[in-house]
Amino acid sequence: MGVPLVNWRVLIIILLVCGMQIPRPAIAAGAQESVCIQCHSALPAKLSMSVKFWKTSVHGENGISCTICHGGDPQDALRSMSPERGFRGIPAPTSVASLCGGCHMGVNKFYMNSAHGKALGAGGPTCVTCHGSHGIKRASLELISKKYCSTCHTFEKARMIRSAMLKRDTMLMAIEKKIQVLKQQGVDTDKLEKRLFALRNRFHAMFHSLDIKMIILESDHIQAELENARGAGGMGTGPMTGTVAIGGALLAALLFYLIKKNIS
Repeated sequence: MGVPLVNWRVLIIILLVCGMQIPRPAIAAGAQESVCIQCHSALPAKLSMSVKFWKTSVHGENGISCTICHGGDPQDALRSMSPERGFRGIPAPTSVASLCGGCHMGVNKFYMNSAHGKALGAGGPTCVTCHGSHGIKRASLELISKKYCSTCHTFEKARMIRSAMLKRDTMLMAIEKKIQVLKQQGVDTDKLEKRLFALRNRFHAMFHSLDIKMIILESDHIQAELENARGAGGMGTGPMTGTVAIGGALLAALLFYLIKKNIS
């Protein structure tokens, strides 16, 4: 059988767009201006929406572009969707977790061992169910809500997990603000920011286990460590001494926590 006429029309439009010198919309800072973005931006609404969603996503903000997920050649318009260039099109639902897990390895491990992961291929949720596909949502407590969770089951278990994580997230946000104060006062906060980033990611990844006992226990432990560090912030006499002490205490607490997790 021949290729349906509608496919030829879409292909002709794509080739014409890619060959024309057209104004190109601004893309996220650091992202490669691939032919995928150039072509889809100028196509009819349904075919261009993916780019619009991507631009405002966490992937777009960090320059994670089309070929990371879809494969293909981002520089060759004629062969961009060629299987020989690694193009894989829309990932199958059963391959979404492993694809996302290529970058989010910690999350994937927890997910695959959870009730969600064990239902993969049998109607269970994948990464895009909660985070979206092109308009990827940043990991946050806002995703643990009735809007998302109650589409498949009751919200009660998710509510318990969200409650366990809420206090710890609030503390991390407060510490993040203190780090910004340190930075404004000339303190080198690079190591502290990286440790805080790692700690937050570790805990958000743990949510995907859906293990309430482990999440509550870990939340209590992290909160105790951060409270101890925060309590040490009153040392010193001058403003700069105090902020340096806070930074040092927080860094020590976070390092202690991360080291203990690595050797346990």
